[in-house]
Amino acid sequence: MHDHLSQTFAALADPTRRAMLVRLSKGEANVSDLAKPFLKEMSLPAITKHLKVLERAGFITKTRQAQWRPCKLNGDAFKDVADWMEQYRIFWEQSFDRLDAYLKTVTSNPGTSKKRAKGKKHDRKT
Repeated sequence: MHDHLSQTFAALADPTRRAMLVRLSKGEANVSDLAKPFLKEMSLPAITKHLKVLERAGFITKTRQAQWRPCKLNGDAFKDVADWMEQYRIFWEQSFDRLDAYLKTVTSNPGTSKKRAKGKKHDRKT
């Protein structure tokens, strides 16, 4: 994946990685703490691979403190995702506003709706 945004969304696509991000949102944690909830389902090397994916996508940073490998969130990566999604939020809000305005015009004149409905029934019979 050469596209950074594709790499970012691929990292977020996995539920294990999202769970790790949730844990890190509560504060820094070392690799073994992050691994604990998943050790019944997967090996430590698999967990390490998940962490590498998150690190390559820029969501986490790992440091070394003696034998410990503390991980913490990198907020900039989340900002990139939020900025990309913002354009679509604006699009959908504008679409819903137009729909709302249209529905208000249709429902504000109930006589017109009934006439249209009767006209359609009449057209079908002929």
